[in-house]
Amino acid sequence: MNEKEQKPKKTSSFKKELLQWGAIFLIGAVLYGTGYHTEVIGKLQSVILYTGFFQPDVEESVVHGNSADYNMQLLTLDGTPVSFSDFKGKTIFLNFWATWCPPCIAEMPNIQRLHDDIQSEDIVFVMASLDRDPQKARDFIERKDFSFPVYSIRSIPRIYDASIVPTTYVISPTGEIMLKHQGMANYNTDRFKDFLNAVSSRQPAEWNAADTDSDDSR
Repeated sequence: MNEKEQKPKKTSSFKKELLQWGAIFLIGAVLYGTGYHTEVIGKLQSVILYTGFFQPDVEESVVHGNSADYNMQLLTLDGTPVSFSDFKGKTIFLNFWATWCPPCIAEMPNIQRLHDDIQSEDIVFVMASLDRDPQKARDFIERKDFSFPVYSIRSIPRIYDASIVPTTYVISPTGEIMLKHQGMANYNTDRFKDFLNAVSSRQPAEWNAADTDSDDSR
């Protein structure tokens, strides 16, 4: 093969590679420009959740001796004011999240399934959005068809550290912070449900005696 025959092939290969990289860059630019890059990354991370490596450690994450602060003002997605103190006497699953946070998006489907599976009226969910624009949270929740309660926050008490999102707390009916977990996790497991129910029945010390599989997710 002479030099004249090699040049066109090299040029064709270079053009093909250039087009491939151009297509990748264009797709990335479109996703970033439309804001969907966050959801794409979130979906990829949600797959990782089902490996079982990201479980809320209900033993190591327990916060001993810390009391919940109920002085937190919330707004429902339709703008109705709600006081966090309205949930006193119940077990609270409190999750700080944001639409710009891929790990938050990754864990939301399993939180939705957990919400659907929990039948107790004594356990409430407070999905607290950190978005400055409440409409972004509302649009996202409606688009994803999530049904758990979502709120915007007017102010965050110092006891709740939302510097890392997502961050999740479980608060007992007596106002004790029983769990704090920073980062994404799969909460839809039998082990975590047993923990929630034990906290709700005010018997958190007995939950670990249950014969459950921590990796049993639905």
